[in-house]
Amino acid sequence: MSSSGLAKLKDAPYYWNDEQRLECVMVMPETQNAKTFFFKVDDEQLFNYEPGQFITIEVPTEKGILHRSYTLSTTPSRPLSIGITVKRKEDGQGGSAWLLDNLKLGDTVKAYGPSGIFSCRNLPAKKYLFISAGSGITPMISMLRWLYDYSVHTDITFIHCAARPSEILFRDEIEHMSKRDPDIKVSWIVKETDRYDVWTGFQGRFNQIMLELISPDFAEREVFCCGSEGFMQSVRDILHAEEFDMSHYHEESFGAPIHTEEDTPDHNDVIPADDVEAEIHFNSLNRDVACKQTDTLLSVAKEVGVDIPSACMFGVCGSCKIKKTSGEVHMIHNGGISDADVESGYVLACCSRAIGRVVLEI
Repeated sequence: MSSSGLAKLKDAPYYWNDEQRLECVMVMPETQNAKTFFFKVDDEQLFNYEPGQFITIEVPTEKGILHRSYTLSTTPSRPLSIGITVKRKEDGQGGSAWLLDNLKLGDTVKAYGPSGIFSCRNLPAKKYLFISAGSGITPMISMLRWLYDYSVHTDITFIHCAARPSEILFRDEIEHMSKRDPDIKVSWIVKETDRYDVWTGFQGRFNQIMLELISPDFAEREVFCCGSEGFMQSVRDILHAEEFDMSHYHEESFGAPIHTEEDTPDHNDVIPADDVEAEIHFNSLNRDVACKQTDTLLSVAKEVGVDIPSACMFGVCGSCKIKKTSGEVHMIHNGGISDADVESGYVLACCSRAIGRVVLEI
């Protein structure tokens, strides 16, 4: 940029008027199924927003205009442009697929925003815990970049879950920041490894044990979480089990970005209570046994003489897997059971608690 251009930017006001056409000025491949699109406005004015906020874009697909919200993965501490990171969905259709296949340098899109309240800037803290999965990393990288650029030396634990190492977005950049700033501690968790790469990090499902190993002081941290609804539910279950103060927990959703405090969903999470009665029916005894919601299926079985094999007692080994034929349980496991088994009605007795009446095929 010329010296006159730099002088213009020096005096330019921050710019955003809620409805603006943005020009695509750079397309950066991130992984084999994700790209970051960078945008500017015509007069090169600057952008101002909160790290973690999102914009809504009009996507002109073949089936008509779609309105899709994307987190700004860039940071307001670098205000010359804004960027969104788009990952291809499994169905390969919709607004994200159109952007990945069609948007190129020089194209313009109509955008609205910025919006959202999911930002560490609104909740200053001495310690943060960022937990994300998949493209839920985008608001986290925005906040991490912002904290890093301002050199506030905030204690940050960064946990991200991905399908495999090659699909971890921004991995090199985040590890670079962690190397330069000892206050940033990073942990990756993958579902499976890549065939031609060595993986020495965590593998499997994010669970209570991993949380305690990675961040033993998590109870002292302001927690930000973003991912699929199922992932965020599992994180909330873990925190509830640890009696975490949920007033320090904040989340953003893939499906329903939160614009205002009034949009914040009431999750009505199941939290077993010691003063609430439950009941377990053991088929082998043809007997109903009263218990508390906080009693595990395994502990109740032992009390009445029903033998269920068990070993780890933490939901890791899977040896206490049993069939539930009816009723609802609250189960927080640490990887000892597959999703297919859960869908078939199996539960782990050591970490499952009856909610109401439950029938067990034992």
